[in-house]
Amino acid sequence: MAKNYVQPGDVVQVASADTSAGDHVVKGALHGVALTDTDDNGNVQLRTTGVWDLSVTGNDGASDIAVSFGDKIYDDSGTLNINSSGTLFGIALGAVDSGATAEIPVKIIHA
Repeated sequence: MAKNYVQPGDVVQVASADTSAGDHVVKGALHGVALTDTDDNGNVQLRTTGVWDLSVTGNDGASDIAVSFGDKIYDDSGTLNINSSGTLFGIALGAVDSGATAEIPVKIIHA
């Protein structure tokens, strides 16, 4: 039997200052939703799987554009939208009007 197994990996500890439970977090190619507030050591427990209600803006980085069910959602300098120059975060399971910001379900995906 293998002796080098560490954990399932769907929850990992990462350094993330000033983060509240429920915030989306991107650390390089790793991303997810914080399960905890930042602790005294500057870390959070990050869930890297699942579907989460997250704040998404109807914008593509250049102009206001609606988000539709099934669109790829990107982290664009801390804002979730459909700007493909950001970091791929998930798939929209709801819709957001052009220029609006709304909380919709987002399924976390990894490239």
